[in-house]
Amino acid sequence: MRFTRIWLTDFRNYSHLEVELPAGTSLFVGSNGEGKTNLLEAIFYLATMASFRVSTAGAMIRSDPEVSQAVVRGEVVAGERELLLEAALRQSGRSHFQVNRQRMRRRDLLGLIPVSVFMPDDLVLVKGGPSERRHYLDEALAQIDPRLDVVRSDVENILRQRNALLRQSGSRLDPEAAMTLEVWDDKLAAAGEHLAGARKNLAMRLEPKAATAYSEIAGQALPVEMAYESTWQTGELSEALLEARSEDLRRGVSTVGPHRDDLSVVLDGRSVRTHASQGEQRSLALALRLAVHRELAEVSGQSPLLLLDDVFSELDPARSRGVLRALQSEQTLLTSAGAVSSDVAYDARFRVAAGRVYREM
Repeated sequence: MRFTRIWLTDFRNYSHLEVELPAGTSLFVGSNGEGKTNLLEAIFYLATMASFRVSTAGAMIRSDPEVSQAVVRGEVVAGERELLLEAALRQSGRSHFQVNRQRMRRRDLLGLIPVSVFMPDDLVLVKGGPSERRHYLDEALAQIDPRLDVVRSDVENILRQRNALLRQSGSRLDPEAAMTLEVWDDKLAAAGEHLAGARKNLAMRLEPKAATAYSEIAGQALPVEMAYESTWQTGELSEALLEARSEDLRRGVSTVGPHRDDLSVVLDGRSVRTHASQGEQRSLALALRLAVHRELAEVSGQSPLLLLDDVFSELDPARSRGVLRALQSEQTLLTSAGAVSSDVAYDARFRVAAGRVYREM
């Protein structure tokens, strides 16, 4: 599976762009701020109907008072099938997405074109807060089983309604509010346990893959442990919600549930967040991404598209070589703002400058 051509209109700093993409590895070079990451973002959006940088479509539309929408189009070859993906991102109103001229919802698109993205910011997976690691799991689950993305969305909607009721109650529940809260508790317990169970199962499957990837990248075999930590350790979520009700009412917010869970990552018996070196943290962050890449390949039976956004800039030569050995894909798009190591082999080289892309070889 690979992209063969991309068209952009008023996307980020691109007013108009058409670029043909070959199979194998394509290297995009240019100074910071010229549009390299924007190109990867556009391709990722076509594959997932989401950005790996922002949560709103408006942020991806070119900054111009006369521009109200951006258009992203891409041709994909998947086995013997040819797909035309088209997205219209709008400042106001709902964005539209089509596959072969047919309207498509995100839940129907996810998993069709498996994609993995690696970024320097991935360090937040091990150094950041729990929300970063929850997002890491949910992003993977969405591609592995799109139905779980619907469950995640249901949990978020239920929490908004439940939290609104808690705030409106002002620490006291009248009979009507109590009945309504019980309804939201039942919904949250069902959807929340489903989502948490899927996350826990995924973490178990990713753990051995992450350990293997770490040894390949770092050149050193160290045990990696990944454990999903739930805010309710025993029993059912419904019981935990009932026990936390007085505290939830006092604070006006839901204090237990999958939105408060975390993923514990331990390297050689040490917490990566607090007791690992910068090199170990960066290697493990890459290993976590690579574990998902291999899980996607295993589940989908396809080689996921690889998007590597300047990932070698923070790695020493040995770790860079380890990453290159570990990564395999039918198509890889790699960006770099600086000199590229001779260890990086590529099939095509592009220059990105001021919203334009030129093929150099």
